[in-house]
Amino acid sequence: MSNVRPSVFVRPAALAVLAVAVLAASGCHWFRKGDKNYQQSAENRPLEVPPDLDRPNTDAAMQPASEPPQSVSRSSMPAPAASVTSAATGFTVAGERDDVFAKVGEALAATEGVSVASKAALLGTYDVSYAGSDFLVRVTKVDAGVYVSAVDPRGMPATNEAATKLVAALKAALGG
Repeated sequence: MSNVRPSVFVRPAALAVLAVAVLAASGCHWFRKGDKNYQQSAENRPLEVPPDLDRPNTDAAMQPASEPPQSVSRSSMPAPAASVTSAATGFTVAGERDDVFAKVGEALAATEGVSVASKAALLGTYDVSYAGSDFLVRVTKVDAGVYVSAVDPRGMPATNEAATKLVAALKAALGG
C-alpha cells in the first residue's frame, strides 16, 4: 500500500469537484432563452395579435347606403313575416302539457301517412315523417295553455306544405 501515491486519486477527484462547482454556478444558463418576455409570468407577457386583426375592417366604410333613410317617427310598420308563418305552423290548446302531449300522440297515430320515428316526453317532441318531409312536432307549455307547433331540423318553424297540413289536422283533432 505504501507504493500508491495519494496524488493519483486526489487529482481526478479535484477535477470532478471543480466541474460540479462550475456547472452549479452556471445554473442551467445554457438552456435559458435570451428573450425578456419569456422571463416574465404568463399574465405579464405582451399579447401577440396577428397583423390582420389589429385594425378594424374599413373596406365598406365609404359605400353609399343601399336603401334610402327612413323616418324614425313613421306611423306604419310592415307586419313581421314570423306572425304569418307561426299561425300556419302552430296553435294553442287549453290544458296541461303532459295531457296534450298524449293527445297529440293519439292524433298522430290516427292520421294517415304519419310515421313517428321517435318521441321524447321530457322534451315534448315527436320526430315525424309525413308526405315525404321530416320534422318535429313540439308541445310546449305557454301562458295561455299548451302550444303545438311544427319545427324543421334547424329548429326554425317548419313552413313546408306537409308541416302546415299536419298542423291543421292536429288542430282539428285537438280542437285548438
